[in-house]
This record gives sequence, structure tokens and C-alpha cells, in this order.
Amino acid sequence: MHEPANRYKLVATVTQPATAKWYDRREAVFIEFCIEDSKDVQVKFDKTKLDFSCVGGTDNMKHHNEVELFESIDPNESKHKRTDRSVFCCLRKAEPGKSWPRLTKEKTKLNWLSVDFNNWKDWEDDSDEELSSFDRFSEMMNNMGGEDDLPDVDGADDEESADSDDEKMPDLE
Repeated sequence: MHEPANRYKLVATVTQPATAKWYDRREAVFIEFCIEDSKDVQVKFDKTKLDFSCVGGTDNMKHHNEVELFESIDPNESKHKRTDRSVFCCLRKAEPGKSWPRLTKEKTKLNWLSVDFNNWKDWEDDSDEELSSFDRFSEMMNNMGGEDDLPDVDGADDEESADSDDEKMPDLE
């Protein structure tokens, strides 16, 4: 008697890292995991490590990222917030004011991680940050909502402010 070849069905669970981008500020390091429609989001903050996992995307793929951090963080003061498009993490630095040249402890290039140049700022030369990035992040997270909650943009509705390109053009000869 021989056993049928398909008696045991192997189910492979494929897990891949979520695409992420990060940037450094005086008080905290920010990471955005770019996963749409995420479910079962788990973020574990450890003093020297970040562990992120979720199910998401159009294919409901399982994602897992584990990062050995460049420096220590305060796990109790670190936060995360899930949106329909991504999961934002704010890692509160254990030593505020210390620049992180990279997110990871090791100098290895991770293909899923990139620098968020839209939010990158050379804050070391900035002596007068009026409100810490961490406080702004907390405020933003508390105020997140629908399109009605978008912040006012200075001068966006101000019709009286004339732009230099709004001036009358000279007649052509």
C-alpha cells in the first residue's frame, strides 16, 4: 500500500516587507509604511527595535518589517496611526537633538526603505523650531479625519494678495 501524493496539502504563507519611507527630526524619527487598506495592524516599539506587521493591499498580502534602530527610542512615548493609505509611526528619540544619519543600526541598504525627501529637513541648523515635530505629529494625529479637516493654507483663499505674476503685462509692440 502506498500513500497518495496529495494526502497532505502544503499551504505557503508568503510574507513580504511593506514599502516604507522615513525622516529625522530633533525629537523623533517618523516612518510611514505605505500599505493601503491595512488590517490586523501590529506595531511593537522596543528600545532598539521596531516590529511592524499587517495584512493589506489589493491582494491582502501579509507584510512584516523588523528594524534594528540606529539609536534608542522611548517605546512608551512612541505612537502609530493607521489611515486608509498607510500607517504612520512616530518613534520618540531617547536622546532628543541627536541626528540619525540612517534609520537602521547596520549600514545595509534595505530595498523596501527609502528617505522621505518631501519631509526631510536639516533641523540641526534650525535653532528656533517653534513647536516640536513630535507635538505637531500628535496634533495632526488627533485632528486627522476627512477632507473637511484639511489645514488652512496661508493665502489660499485670500483674493486681495497679489502675486508678482498677477500684475498687468505691458502691451506688445
